[in-house]
Amino acid sequence: MASSTVSPISSPGEGGLTAIPVRAVLPWALFFGILMLVVIYFVGAEQGATALISGEDVHEWVHDGRHLLGFPCH
Repeated sequence: MASSTVSPISSPGEGGLTAIPVRAVLPWALFFGILMLVVIYFVGAEQGATALISGEDVHEWVHDGRHLLGFPCH
């Protein structure tokens, strides 16, 4: 009768899951967090008295997204 042993499918050095240090993820998380805040500003608040850019160009570029997210603009 043959005996069998259980071994892992792969070890960390062979394409398995490896831990990603927080120091490697933190700059990316910060970058995407700031990017999302900028996007939310332009979609939700870039018009009227709070506008950083004069004219209607930004408003027209994000107009459909503004309605999709429920921001009033008219």
